[in-house]
Amino acid sequence: MAIESWLTKVRSAMSSKPSPPLARKANVGILAFEVASLMSKLLHVWRALGDATIARLRHHLINLDGVRKVVSDDDAVLLGLACAELADALRVVADSVATLATRCADPFLREFGDAFAEFADTGRDPHRWVSTWKEMDTREHKMDKQVAATTALRRAMEELAEAEHGLRKFLQSSGGGGGGGCHRRSLSASKISVAAEQQQLIFAKKQEVKHLKQTSLWGCSFDAVVSSLARAAFTILARIKLVFGGGHDQRPTPLHRSLTLSSAVHPSVDAQSPPPLSRKSMSMEEELFDQSAKRRGFLEYSSAALVPPPGTLGAAALAPRYAGLIISIERMARSPRLVGPEERDELYGMLTASVRAQLRARLRGAVAAADPGLAGQWRAALGGILEWLAPMAHATVRWQAERSFEQRKTADITAAGRWNLIASCTE
Repeated sequence: MAIESWLTKVRSAMSSKPSPPLARKANVGILAFEVASLMSKLLHVWRALGDATIARLRHHLINLDGVRKVVSDDDAVLLGLACAELADALRVVADSVATLATRCADPFLREFGDAFAEFADTGRDPHRWVSTWKEMDTREHKMDKQVAATTALRRAMEELAEAEHGLRKFLQSSGGGGGGGCHRRSLSASKISVAAEQQQLIFAKKQEVKHLKQTSLWGCSFDAVVSSLARAAFTILARIKLVFGGGHDQRPTPLHRSLTLSSAVHPSVDAQSPPPLSRKSMSMEEELFDQSAKRRGFLEYSSAALVPPPGTLGAAALAPRYAGLIISIERMARSPRLVGPEERDELYGMLTASVRAQLRARLRGAVAAADPGLAGQWRAALGGILEWLAPMAHATVRWQAERSFEQRKTADITAAGRWNLIASCTE
């Protein structure tokens, strides 16, 4: 009877739904996972704007032979594309932050969307949301910890839901057929021990979830998180405009003359010193940004600049496919003795229909007999082409992988906010 009484209490505790806690409107709560996703994206953009990364972009990436041959040989165009991608990524995050800001108590934070757009086009920062480098560095570490804690909360909630589900199944299978009138099978001491251990695990996991809700973004107020996100977004946009020349205009409070901004974006030099980056073609960049900003606004221009022109691989969504094809050709050129019929068929299958047609046309009437001299010339020609084309292919694959990783990480964090997971977890 004592065992049955204990089982009844456990089943009752497992089946009963806890009363929902009193909602605290000022707190982020379930939206913590969305906030963590936004923080992760902001950190990704900020780190892409580091001195070393920008120097590599200016001095190496835009000077690759492949980029010059098939994209553009104009520094301003290439740097404009890089700037546009970073600015557009920031714009997407800022739109989401603006939505969160409508829940804030602070009226200035509720106006974040309009303030951000105005700052992008005029450089005006009436709320002084642009941070110094030291402040942004501190914020970066804090945001990193908050994202990590929120990710840990997601895992803990998943583990808690899995443990509760496992205990329910165990009790159902051990308690017999179901209704109140059904007879109960006696439980062995080992099964009772297993159920007790599982219940202890669930209790410990509930305590962990409770602690993480208090220490992660879950327990933060909307005002606190939006303030942090707003300051980060303003600082990142200021960094983008200064690094790429978009802040050199005659509008109020020019960014390039802001002492606060100088200390924010040049941590290793005096605020009065010039940026430790190449100024090659900077006048062209300034003209490009100023003209576009006057016509459509900085953020709107950035979005439009990312639309691939007709006839490009980007417009046809074939960039990753051609990158893989080029890498396969590079691998075969390096080890021609390892290339057999299957490898050739696989390579041929990777070609698009139009390229296959051109290849068939060119192969018609080709010399059947082997010509070592001609083969050597073709190998040399192929090697010369791959020397500038292969790095572009590898860069495309890396770029695609980075974007996919960021999207997967964002999806993993956001997926934790599903209500069916939350509903299965007790407070």
